[in-house]
Amino acid sequence: MSTTRKAAAAAVAAALGVTALAGCGSSDDTSADATKGSGSKTVTLVSHDSFNASKDVLKEFTRETGYTVKVLKSGDAGAALNQEILTKGSPRGDVFFGVDNTLLSRALDNDLFTPYEAKGLDRIPADLQPDAAKHRVTPVDTGDICVNYDKKYFADKKLAPPKTFADLAKPQYKDLLVTENAATSSPGLGFLLGTVAAFGEDGYQDYWKKLEANGVKVVDGWEQAYNEEFSGSAGGRKAKADRPLVVSYASSPPVEVLYADPRPDTAPTGVATGTCFRQIEFAGLLDGAKNEAGGKALLDFLIGKKFQEDMPLTMFVSPVAGDAKVPELFTKFGATADDPASLAPDTIAKNREQWVQAWSSLVVK
Repeated sequence: MSTTRKAAAAAVAAALGVTALAGCGSSDDTSADATKGSGSKTVTLVSHDSFNASKDVLKEFTRETGYTVKVLKSGDAGAALNQEILTKGSPRGDVFFGVDNTLLSRALDNDLFTPYEAKGLDRIPADLQPDAAKHRVTPVDTGDICVNYDKKYFADKKLAPPKTFADLAKPQYKDLLVTENAATSSPGLGFLLGTVAAFGEDGYQDYWKKLEANGVKVVDGWEQAYNEEFSGSAGGRKAKADRPLVVSYASSPPVEVLYADPRPDTAPTGVATGTCFRQIEFAGLLDGAKNEAGGKALLDFLIGKKFQEDMPLTMFVSPVAGDAKVPELFTKFGATADDPASLAPDTIAKNREQWVQAWSSLVVK
């Protein structure tokens, strides 16, 4: 994904003038085995740039298994996946993390993963396991792409914020929404897929024509949309942004609260939960992994309670394990979509390119 929750957190933190969370928490500089890049004591996790974990959590993995994690970051999710496809059979690591349901079919069609049934899968809902028959990938987290709104703007205007996709096309919200390019941005693509799920293949283009007529603004990526165009974010306020609606994440409000000083009692932004598209991120044991045993141990750990409970305030995603406790800050200020839009991975795979091309012809000038 071109922009994920950790990138969002870092950008918000920068806008607020505070220090963001630590990087990937990898052990690259703390272990002799890690500097070698392979070996029985090191397990290499290949990921997009937004993987993050607390150092104590990775140390716990080492204590439990004897393996040290080396994290190899490889750009956004699409770029990272492309690199693994190019090196198929001779992977750069042992486990790949970060392929989501919008790109899953590409990974599976290219036979990137060795099947492995991770320990603890019985704690994960069946609807989050689309490859349950073969266990080529393990679900690790979920996150919802949703429209966020600037609470102050709507209060000042005495205007109710939108709740659904359909609301966004109404006259009272003209020239208020900014979204990301579906061809270049993960949130932008997720939002497009959400509209396909909501209006169907026969209706989504008409819907986007209505959004276009209603003044939707399209920018290249999340950073520009959220921190330069959206009036409700810390960066947007500094930039004197004038768009009170933005495509972001259901977990964006907790980020605004976590990095604010002083910390507010309420989040300055809200979430239109009727505009959400559910993302699921997966990890898999790479075919040809040098440390297959270590890779299997890491997959077990990624869905274990320790890691699952660490994710909400490090990567700003929701755990998939039903027994994982979520921090109060995340639940208090974040939003939950009771019925988020979704599409089957094979449906996305079959139609993604033509949907993006059709969208581009309608919206990108």
